[in-house]
Amino acid sequence: MANNSLSGLIPIQLSHIFNLSYLNLLGNRLSGEIPPELNQLVQLEMLDLSKNNLSGTISLLNTQLKNLEALVLSDNALTGSIPINFCLDNSKLQQLILARNKLSGVFPLELLRCSSLQQLDLSDNSFSGELPPSLENLENLTDLVLNNNSFTGSLPPEMGNLSNLENLYLFDNMITGRIPVEIGKLQSLSSIYLYDNQMSGSIPRELTNCTSLTVIDFFGNHFSGSIPETIGKLKNLVVLQLRQNDLSGFIPASMGYCRSLQSLALADNKLTGSLPPTFRFLSELSTITLYNNSFEGPLPVSLHLLKNLKIINFSHNRFTGTIFPLTGSNSLSALDLTNNSFSGPIPSELAMSRNLSRLRLAHNLLTGNITTEVGQLIELNFLDLSFNNFTGELEPELSKCKQLGHLLLNNNQLTGTLPPWLGSLQEMGELDLSSNNFHGTIPAELGDCSILLKLSLQDSNLSGEIPPEIGNLTSLNVLNLQRNNLSGQIPSTIQQCKKLYELRLAENFLTGSIPSELGTLAELQVILDLSTNLFSGEIPSSLGSLLKLERLNLSNNKLQGEIPPSLGKLTSLHGLNLSSNLLQGQIPSTFSGFPLNSFLGNAKLCGPPLLSCSELEGHQERKLSNTEVVGIIVAIVFTSTVICLLMLYIMLRIWLNWRKVSISTSDIGSERKREDEKWVYGEGKTRNGEYWRVKSMALAPSQDEQIPSSCIFHLKLDNEAKDKTLV
Repeated sequence: MANNSLSGLIPIQLSHIFNLSYLNLLGNRLSGEIPPELNQLVQLEMLDLSKNNLSGTISLLNTQLKNLEALVLSDNALTGSIPINFCLDNSKLQQLILARNKLSGVFPLELLRCSSLQQLDLSDNSFSGELPPSLENLENLTDLVLNNNSFTGSLPPEMGNLSNLENLYLFDNMITGRIPVEIGKLQSLSSIYLYDNQMSGSIPRELTNCTSLTVIDFFGNHFSGSIPETIGKLKNLVVLQLRQNDLSGFIPASMGYCRSLQSLALADNKLTGSLPPTFRFLSELSTITLYNNSFEGPLPVSLHLLKNLKIINFSHNRFTGTIFPLTGSNSLSALDLTNNSFSGPIPSELAMSRNLSRLRLAHNLLTGNITTEVGQLIELNFLDLSFNNFTGELEPELSKCKQLGHLLLNNNQLTGTLPPWLGSLQEMGELDLSSNNFHGTIPAELGDCSILLKLSLQDSNLSGEIPPEIGNLTSLNVLNLQRNNLSGQIPSTIQQCKKLYELRLAENFLTGSIPSELGTLAELQVILDLSTNLFSGEIPSSLGSLLKLERLNLSNNKLQGEIPPSLGKLTSLHGLNLSSNLLQGQIPSTFSGFPLNSFLGNAKLCGPPLLSCSELEGHQERKLSNTEVVGIIVAIVFTSTVICLLMLYIMLRIWLNWRKVSISTSDIGSERKREDEKWVYGEGKTRNGEYWRVKSMALAPSQDEQIPSSCIFHLKLDNEAKDKTLV
């Protein structure tokens, strides 16, 4: 009765069918508990109640169902643990599938008496604790499936005694410690899945003795050391997954002799060196991922012989040289060489990979034009050639890649104009042409890319106006046009881009007022940046409706008026810059926590963190106007000039007078001599024998020396007459 729509309880009347040997009720809608009456079906060999809605504990006992060989209870909601008396020593049970329930407890030791068990599946439950060494009692076990539980501890070495074990599934637990070397005794082991645990230590060389291995998956552990050099002994190995560990050293040359290898994942390790030339023998290889390592050197040219490669990811390494060796497979669907040092042009041979859907060559040293051969890759969905040295114009052949969803050509040296055919790429979700040497305008045809999510054209030397057709991009999340030479106004049609969460138009020559329609872009969250333009007018109060906005930058414009109080409702805002405008009035109190430089350069703006409005008003009253300052400066300069001219005039008059005095003194020299003789021989002699004469405004001794013309008074007394006073 499998795979029907039966519902309700499992009827206990089924237990009356004593000869029933096969009961299959999987894939129905049965609910309730498993009736213990089913233990009366002693002839039952196979019971499958999986994929229902059964709950409660397990009530079926192999001690009563002695002929039971297969019990499948997976994909239900069973709880509790395995019953203590579940198994008999002479049990015939071969298959016990309890996966995807809600069972708990430690590993059920009761099962170890079911020595006939071949398949044990306890996956996707809540079992915990360590795995018991007595697991070796299940000597007939071929499949041990314990993944997606909470088992801890290390793997018991006794597991090496499970000589019939073929498949070991222990992934997604909390197992620690090393892989026991005894694992090398499992000659029948085909698959070992240990991924998503916390295991450590090196990968034991003994593991390569398990020559039947087809799958090794150790992803997401802490294995260290090198890959065993004897890995080449695993001739049947199909999948080798060692990603996200701490492995180091070189790739062993013997790995090239794992000729059945189809998938090789060594990414996210610390591996070094170059790829061994023996890789040319991996003719079945379809997937190889080596990203996030430290591989270096040029690629072996012999890799061009690998014709079955479908997925190649060598990103984030140190490879050099040409990428030609990786272009030999016509089956290639994904090639990722991001962040290496590959050089030279894109090989024309790549055009033969007509199924290529992802081509990522970013962050290399590639040169030349973006070849027309790329246009032949009509299945391309992701093309990333950014951060290289490509030159030339965008070739029209690229317009043939109608499946392109991501076109990233930023940070190159591309020239020319943005071609109108970009609008024909109807599947485009991301277009980044930023940081190139384009010129001209933004083509209006871009408005035809109706499902475009991200448009980045910053730093591209574009001019002209923003086309109103930009409003047709109703799915747009990111619009970045900053650092160009764009002019004109922001088109009002931008209000149709209702899903924008990042808008950057800074460092252009945009004019006019900020359109109030921006306030309708309710999903704006990351940033609204209109800084360093020529916007004028007032800040529209509608911006207060952008409740999700985290950063707002309107600095370096000519905005006037007050800061709208509605902006105070922007509670998500943690970055604000309104500096270098002509704003005035009081800053809303909700903005007081922003730094000072958010508001500087607005002379009439006041309130915290700037001066309070009262202080600003008083400061402005005391402050002289520019006209007054100029007047004072002119007055000072004029007065200083007049004073200097007056002083110069006085000094000139003094000099002229001195000249006249000098000439007069020379003329009366002889007369002075006669006067001196009169005083010597005539009247006026003092008692000390020295004679004095009085002239107008001068006192002079009776000696023969002349009176200096520069002196106003001159008096000379001999030593005896120093104490005398002349009135």
